Amino acid sequence: MHVVALEFFKLRRRRVLSMIVLFLGVEILWASISVSSSFTRNPDSAGWEGIITTFSSMNGLFLPILSAIVVSRIVDMEHKGETWRLLGALAVNRHLLFAAKYGCAASLLLTVVLLQTFAIPGIGWANGLEAPIPYELLFRFLAGTMLVNLVIIALQQWVSLAVRNQAFGLCLGMVGGFFGLTADLFPVFVRRLLIWSNYTALSPVTLRYGDDTVRFVTQEVGWILPTALLLVGAALYLAGSLHLSRKDI
Repeated sequence: MHVVALEFFKLRRRRVLSMIVLFLGVEILWASISVSSSFTRNPDSAGWEGIITTFSSMNGLFLPILSAIVVSRIVDMEHKGETWRLLGALAVNRHLLFAAKYGCAASLLLTVVLLQTFAIPGIGWANGLEAPIPYELLFRFLAGTMLVNLVIIALQQWVSLAVRNQAFGLCLGMVGGFFGLTADLFPVFVRRLLIWSNYTALSPVTLRYGDDTVRFVTQEVGWILPTALLLVGAALYLAGSLHLSRKDI
């Protein structure tokens, strides 16, 4: 744990927290305005499902970019500070160093998703929802969102380690944000190939179109997609960890 704590200590002047607060604040404000407008125009469809779906859709845009920024900051301080050689001289296993940076990034993104989950009841109450809070849907929203985050963090950390210029990693995050935002426009088999598109795929609520109406319905994710994402995430993590262990510093 002290290695992870050291990563947080090194981040204290990297303005990571300010970027997280900025992204999270904009997303919650945007979601609040969107939900309020939707409930006003369609009072019959007002419910917790609409709020969860709104956050799942927006996460496809915001979280890939925020993940790229967080990971880039964590890795870039070693590139710019030329501290890889110093770290290599310490009695710290490189796999442990990779795990510490991964754990640091995952902890920060978990905090973001937790705050989103807490914001959903607040937005609902502000718009007059009186139905009981769907705790099971909120937990599934949190778990699905965090699973996609873990896969994206593994990819971003590998790229940020392999390519010294962090603009590449940030561009990858923006490309991911584009695919995450437009995921539902692609055929299903294309969506499954784009890891950023799975925020809506793992959402416990989805939209159904029919008879000139749009309905929010709960969906069962099953076990195949989460298992596939776990395997992809594990493969990306191992690739990044092996890259660092063999890196010439």
